[in-house]
Amino acid sequence: MKHFKRLGSGLIYLYAVAALLPLIWMFLSSFKSDGQIAQNPLGLPTHFDLSVFKQSWSDGGLGLYAINSFIVTLATVVIVLFTSSMAGFALSRLKFKGNKLITGLFLLGLLLPIQAYFIAQNQMFDYFHLKDTRFALIIPYTAMGLPLAIWLVKTYIDSLPKELFEAARIDGASDLQTYRTLMLPIIRPALINVIIFTALGAWNEFLLALLYIQNESLKTLPAGLLTYSSRYETNYQLLFAALTMVTVPMIVLYIAFNKQITRGLTQGSLKG
Repeated sequence: MKHFKRLGSGLIYLYAVAALLPLIWMFLSSFKSDGQIAQNPLGLPTHFDLSVFKQSWSDGGLGLYAINSFIVTLATVVIVLFTSSMAGFALSRLKFKGNKLITGLFLLGLLLPIQAYFIAQNQMFDYFHLKDTRFALIIPYTAMGLPLAIWLVKTYIDSLPKELFEAARIDGASDLQTYRTLMLPIIRPALINVIIFTALGAWNEFLLALLYIQNESLKTLPAGLLTYSSRYETNYQLLFAALTMVTVPMIVLYIAFNKQITRGLTQGSLKG
């Protein structure tokens, strides 16, 4: 048994290294010229000049794109957090007709790829004139984030002792009071998971940001990074520097809440 545990731990560390290597390579490549990247892509840079990040930020206009990404991501997280916490509570603790059917429909959203409903979504956005507005991103990002968020919240609440909610009912608390005063503080680890996964999805999404937003003043970071590429040339040094700056906030966010994320995922798999 110990050998299997060691093997599992070794595989996890190996996977972590494999995941980190591209990020390290991207960071180091931002200190190399395009010629050095082409001639020796795996070589180390000869010098480290941090001014490349300042140049990349100003030349690519990342400030505006970062503001747009922040607005879209924040709006998506707030909506998903509010709706998933209420839906997860209702599907877990409130008994009503169609409960299992609704839960199954939400879980179906975890399986459907965006390509399955993109044409219908595109036609709807054309009809309601939502393209080239932030709603063109906030609405689908919310829809894509809700299935996982509801599942995380519901499974976490399912793992809690039923006696907690029964005691609240005996004390005369309504469903809304139980949700607000009892459940929200308890399920904080699950809500942190919702924030992290929703923010990651909205911050990094590229396809919809590219197709729905043509107005330069509304573009988010993933689509804005295309400014470093023209039809015949790509400035890889500035591009890698920009990618590093775009990636770092999400890595810092994940590391900062690592313990809560682990707790939220493991608690939801156990029955109280």
